[in-house]
Amino acid sequence: MAQSKSATGALALLIGTRKGAFILRGDKTRRQWKMSDGIMIGVVVNDMVMDSRDSRTIVMTASTGHLGPTVFRSTDLGRSWKEATRPPAFPPAPEGETGISVHHNFWISPGHAREPGVWYIGTSPQGLFRSEDDGVTWEPVNGFNQHPQFQTWWNPPDQGPPDGPTLHSIMIDPRDANHMVLCLSGGGVFESRDQGRDWHPLNKGLVSDFLPVPDAEVGHDPHRVEMNPRDPDRFYMQNHVGIYTMDRKKGVWENIGKQLPKPYSDHSYPIVTHPRDPNTVWIFPLDGSFPLGRVSPNGKPATFVSRNGGKTWKKQTTGFPKRDGWFSVKRQAMNTDTRDPVGLYLGTTGGEVWMSRNEGETWSRLLTSLPEIYSVRVAEL
Repeated sequence: MAQSKSATGALALLIGTRKGAFILRGDKTRRQWKMSDGIMIGVVVNDMVMDSRDSRTIVMTASTGHLGPTVFRSTDLGRSWKEATRPPAFPPAPEGETGISVHHNFWISPGHAREPGVWYIGTSPQGLFRSEDDGVTWEPVNGFNQHPQFQTWWNPPDQGPPDGPTLHSIMIDPRDANHMVLCLSGGGVFESRDQGRDWHPLNKGLVSDFLPVPDAEVGHDPHRVEMNPRDPDRFYMQNHVGIYTMDRKKGVWENIGKQLPKPYSDHSYPIVTHPRDPNTVWIFPLDGSFPLGRVSPNGKPATFVSRNGGKTWKKQTTGFPKRDGWFSVKRQAMNTDTRDPVGLYLGTTGGEVWMSRNEGETWSRLLTSLPEIYSVRVAEL
C-alpha cells in the first residue's frame, strides 16, 4: 500500500509528564533522535497533541499549581507557547448551590479533518469542551454536560478513580463529523450522531463485576477506547475488567481478553490499533490481581498483539527486561505511528520511553530518567 508523504518523513514524540513536557524528534529512519529542552518544567502535563491537519499546531494541557488548570498552544512545533485566553471551565453554579470546577484537563482530540481549528478536551471532573478557534477559547458542549441523563452517567468528583473521574477517548468518525464517541471513567461509553447535541450510552455487552448490576446500561469503567482509522466501525477497548471489541453495525461489545495466558491479566490502561489493519491490536497487560498492582506481572513487561481481532494473542518481550521490569503505563502513554512496519511507542511512570520499529517484535529504550510519564503522542511531520 502506498504511503502518504507524512508517513515517510520525520516524526516526533510529544511527551507529557508530572513535571513538564518534552519533544523527542526522530528522523525518517526512526533511528536518530534528538531531545528538546524541558517545556514548562514543574507543570503537570496530562496530554499534548499535534494537529495532523496542519502538522504545526500543538495543544497542551497544563496544571500550573496556584494558577490552576489551563491550556497552552504552539503554532511553531513547540518552540513558543501561548496560554488559551479562555480555558475550559464549568459555568458558575446558581446562588446557594454548590458548583464544580475543572481540576485538570485530561484528554485532547483534534476535530474532524473538514473542521480546521476545532478541538475537543475532556476534563476531570467529567466534562466535554470544544474550541472553534484553534484552542484559544473553549466552551462547554452543553449537549453532553447538561444532558438530562448526565447525573446518572457521570461520577461526581468525590467518587471514581484515585486521580479523579475523567472524560477521555474522544473519537470523531473520519467519515462523518456528526458521529462522535467518548468515554467516562467511570460511567461508560457514549455516542452522538448530531455532533454532540444529544448522546446515548453505548455499553451493551460490557460486564463489570464491581457494579450492583454487572451488565447495567451505564456505570462501567473503560480505561481507553480506540476507533480504527481504516474501519471506523471497529472499536477496541481496554476496560478495568476486560478487553473488548465491537463492530458498530452490531452495537455489542465482545470480550476478547480471556485468551491471555497467565499470569498476564486482561487489566490495563492503554490499547492501540493498527492504522491500516482493523484486525490488529496491541495491549500492555498490568497486574490485575487484588489489590491491583498496576505493574508488569512478576516484573516481566510484555506487549501482546492480536492480528485476528482478539481471537488469539502473541506475547512480545524481546528487548524488554527479563526480570525486575516493574513497568506501569498510563492510558495515553502508548501509541503508534503510521509507518510500514508500524512503530509502537510507550512511556512508563518510571520515566522511560520505549519504542519498537517492527510492530512490537523487538523493543529498545529511547530515554530514561524523565519525570513520571502521563502521555506519549506521535506527531507525523
